[in-house]
Amino acid sequence: MEILLRAKCFQRLAVPGSVRAVHKDYRIVTPQNFSNYESIKQDFKLEVPEYFNFAKDVLDKWTNTEKAGKRPSNPAFWWVSGNGKEVRWSFEELGSLSRKFANILAEACALQRGDRVIVILPRIPEWWLANIACLRTGTVVIPGTTQLTQKDILYRLQSSKAKCIITNEVLAPAVDAVASKCENLHSKLIVSQKPREGWGNLKEMMKFWLDLTPSDVMWNTSDTGWAKSAWSSVFSPWIQGACVFAHYLPRFEPTSILQTLSKFPITVFCSAPTAYRMLVQSDMSSYKFKSLKHCVSAGEPINPEVTEQWRNRTGLDIYEGYGQTETVLICGNFKGMKVKPGSMGKPSPAFDVKILDVNGNVLPPGQEGDIGIQVLPTRPFGLFTHYVDNPTKTASTLRGNFYITGDRGYMDEDGYFWFVARSDDIILSSGYRIGPFEVESALIEHPAVAESAVVSSPDPIRGEVVKAFIVLSPDYKSHDQEQLKKEIQELVKKTTAPYKYPRKIEFIQELPKTISGKIKRNELRKQEWETI
Repeated sequence: MEILLRAKCFQRLAVPGSVRAVHKDYRIVTPQNFSNYESIKQDFKLEVPEYFNFAKDVLDKWTNTEKAGKRPSNPAFWWVSGNGKEVRWSFEELGSLSRKFANILAEACALQRGDRVIVILPRIPEWWLANIACLRTGTVVIPGTTQLTQKDILYRLQSSKAKCIITNEVLAPAVDAVASKCENLHSKLIVSQKPREGWGNLKEMMKFWLDLTPSDVMWNTSDTGWAKSAWSSVFSPWIQGACVFAHYLPRFEPTSILQTLSKFPITVFCSAPTAYRMLVQSDMSSYKFKSLKHCVSAGEPINPEVTEQWRNRTGLDIYEGYGQTETVLICGNFKGMKVKPGSMGKPSPAFDVKILDVNGNVLPPGQEGDIGIQVLPTRPFGLFTHYVDNPTKTASTLRGNFYITGDRGYMDEDGYFWFVARSDDIILSSGYRIGPFEVESALIEHPAVAESAVVSSPDPIRGEVVKAFIVLSPDYKSHDQEQLKKEIQELVKKTTAPYKYPRKIEFIQELPKTISGKIKRNELRKQEWETI
């Protein structure tokens, strides 16, 4: 079955009579100032209701608050297209449209609670409606980036056993080409991205870090295919009743980002470290960010130099946070705490995070090890339960009483955690363990380095060595490259331990990145090792 969604289709469908969930009234009161972190963590208690449906228990309650005139006049959703067209929805409009979309899933597609739905859409309003509709019907959302190839889509359809896929007209041919090989797939919803008439008229761990209220307008630049979009473009802002802002841009463009931050009343901004690096390298002098009050970053550590430049130009700190697809935010620099640039902060009150050795023993401050979350005797709420149909992989994440994140790090004497690298990003050279971030932080201190990415590269004597891919600043592109390599190598030797310097340097025009600006180190590493 294939359904082409257009505005008229939404208008003629009946609204479902009920949501498939029962709820209890509950409320968690949370402080926003973490100056007394230890006391807050000790006293923290999370109440988990027996039955919960995000659409009904959160979005519909904000609709009632909105109708009662007890919520600020901010829209619930504010979308801007690449050519400046705007769509604004109140919580009431968001609820009405998502119910109609849910009716399509429940009736036209005959989906039932627990069925799996793959959603592959760019940052268009229908992505938000599709996600909420799935939540209303109790179906399971499987997100996918629009960069997926036909082979990628086939793998996801087969391994997930999805019964429905929601995508756009661009990816529809790829879906059609593999649909016959997916025995569970019986519905395809193709969203049209053509302009349509009438569109414009129509709680708690992340709250600590994002510091949101109903008066806020939050913009998260993450691409729709990743867990970060669910956290910061759906659940966290709407739990707090804030406005979700979205700008549809094909790729990250610093000038467009700065113009948007200056033009619209965005109060909270969330983006990847690479994005912040690109922004501070731009001319920010002509932009004023009158509404902006809070900036956060996640995905990888951010260089202290970038944090300092951002503070000098905006007057605002960048609050870093750490989490992964299997978790929610587990560490963060929270409001009221001293910000340590480059640190992932302290554990969220809901998690006990430790640094562990290979035997599951807790390591003292200053020693590098595996980042783990305590799961026994009580598994924290928010942590995933298991990998679907893969008990072996699920078991591999456990070490004693801890879930192992797969990341390496250490804790300092003040209780702040520091990211070293993904376990598979660690470079093992001549017996030394080298994390890419510390090398990249040293590289960026040279004025010739606009951006860099560090990976392992094969070496016949040392096994592997540090290689740096560097994008040169405009003023240095005509300089002697061999001389620049020597200068950069000497700087790194002086800035960090000498054995960490990049023995190989390659200057490139641009680094491979995701749509949201995160560097794809895995592509560079694969490129290096495939040349053997």
